[in-house]
Amino acid sequence: MAEQFFVHEFDNGLTLLGQRMEQVSSAALTVALPGGASRDPDELAGAASVAAHWLLRGAGGRDTRQLNDALDCLGCRHSESAHAEHLVLSAGLLGMNLSAALAIYADILRRPQLADETFPACRDLVAQDLEGLEDEPMRMCNLLIREKFYPHPLGRSPLGSRATLEAMTADAIRRHLERELTPRGTLMAVAGRFEWPELVDVVAENFGDWTGPGMEAVVPAAPADGVTHITKSTAQVQITLAYPAARIQQEQYYAGRVAQMVLSGGMSSRLFTEVREKRALVYAVIAHYHNIKDHAGMFVYAGTTPERAQQTLEVTVGELRRLTEGVGADELARAKAKLKSALIMQGESTAARADALVGDWYHLGRLRGLEELSAAVEAVTVDDVVAYARAFPAEGFTVLTIGPEPLDTSVLN
Repeated sequence: MAEQFFVHEFDNGLTLLGQRMEQVSSAALTVALPGGASRDPDELAGAASVAAHWLLRGAGGRDTRQLNDALDCLGCRHSESAHAEHLVLSAGLLGMNLSAALAIYADILRRPQLADETFPACRDLVAQDLEGLEDEPMRMCNLLIREKFYPHPLGRSPLGSRATLEAMTADAIRRHLERELTPRGTLMAVAGRFEWPELVDVVAENFGDWTGPGMEAVVPAAPADGVTHITKSTAQVQITLAYPAARIQQEQYYAGRVAQMVLSGGMSSRLFTEVREKRALVYAVIAHYHNIKDHAGMFVYAGTTPERAQQTLEVTVGELRRLTEGVGADELARAKAKLKSALIMQGESTAARADALVGDWYHLGRLRGLEELSAAVEAVTVDDVVAYARAFPAEGFTVLTIGPEPLDTSVLN
């Protein structure tokens, strides 16, 4: 059955996106507001994450408990998070309850209570998440290196800092949200079981008269990049590398995603085989692709011991650079199979599809179906991967290491 996509742009600047999925009874809603971490003022770093919690602490005529009860009565599983460029609210529920859920979300977005007494707990939740990074070294490294790799403030951590969170006030976040809770630039995506004309009418009823100013574009500063070492007396060393990759808008994007799978697409991938299995240098090694609007990177993480850290760095960089020498046909086949498998599994999830609709419209201004994605991956050849590796070579690294001693990074030159 052909994939069914829909787009409706309202006069107030809200864009509604839809993908009807006949085979499911559920629906997923994703709302991306143009108020992510990159729009937090420096003195309010972490504001988007605090706001994501605070919006659900009472809305319209419902207090926190009543709001949660109303969502629970609809069987709604919801989440709220701050990303680099958006504040994102997501919900999954039965398709027949979608209209009722949209009425509740109209209260959350247009009539949040933002009461003084509920603010401290929201701020404390983000502070706890920030403190908890000490127990999640890979996540901590990913957040820290994005701050170095991307132009400021595009890579800013959504968790802010201890100092900005402690200084944050309810009034400051309210004033900040007055600018960010706006339909202009907001993307609303629905995937699953729904009737499009009815959905447009329901959104128009609840959001059609919503007004607000447009957000000014973020003017980024040059990235910090370079080599950063954080001295820490631990039994482990964290190594994180980042270097430029093809953006989703570029022709070589799919070859880059296949290249990533060759490097880190399972237990037969190059990094796992060479760095972990053959040499036993690490307890974890992974490469992943990450992108924002006009920038993208390949991010590589390795967790090891102080004694093995230098060799881990050298072997890992060697494997990244070896892509330019060629890729075996068997490697290519496995990488494409892993990537297509991930795409298909995402395609069976209404939540993943709703998120993908937002991402496609934001980055490309159009919607891609699974058939297009699968065909694009299948079309990638060995020569394409090698050409990609030469066009986006493993050099110009941004480096972050955490451990007792800094490493010799001359191998990166």
